[in-house]
Amino acid sequence: MQRTPPTRLPQDIEWRLPRQARSVGRARLLFRETAVRWALPADVTDTAELLLSELMTNAYRHAKAPADREIRARAALTGTVLRVTVTDASAELPVPRAASADEESGRGLALVEMLAGEWGAEARKEGVGKVVWFELELTVSADCP
Repeated sequence: MQRTPPTRLPQDIEWRLPRQARSVGRARLLFRETAVRWALPADVTDTAELLLSELMTNAYRHAKAPADREIRARAALTGTVLRVTVTDASAELPVPRAASADEESGRGLALVEMLAGEWGAEARKEGVGKVVWFELELTVSADCP
C-alpha cells in the first residue's frame, strides 16, 4: 500500500553546464547531491538521475546549436512532484523513435516516455532553444513514518 508523503516545501535548483560530454556526468552528480539534501526516495532519485542523463546526452549530442552554448538542467520539487528540465539552444524538438535491436543508441526518449509520469518538450518562451522536461511523483510505502 502506498500513501502520499508529507507536504514538502518547494525546492528549486538550476545548473548551467558547458555543452560538453563531461557535463552529462556532472549533471548526474549535482542532481544526486541535491536528491540527498531533499531526502528524495531512492527509487525516484535513481529514475530521475537516469532520465536526466538521457536528456543531457540528447542536448549534448543532438542539439543543433553552437558548441559554446550552455545546457541548463533544473530540478524543482513542489509538493509530491519532482520536475526536471533540460534546456538547450536548439529549436529542434525531440521525437521518440523506435531503435532496432542492433543499434547502440536511440532509446533515451523511449525510456523517458516509459518511466516518467509526464514528459514533454516545447520552445523556450524566453527566446532561443527548447526545454525538455519530465515529472515523477513521490510516493512512500505505508511502512514509512
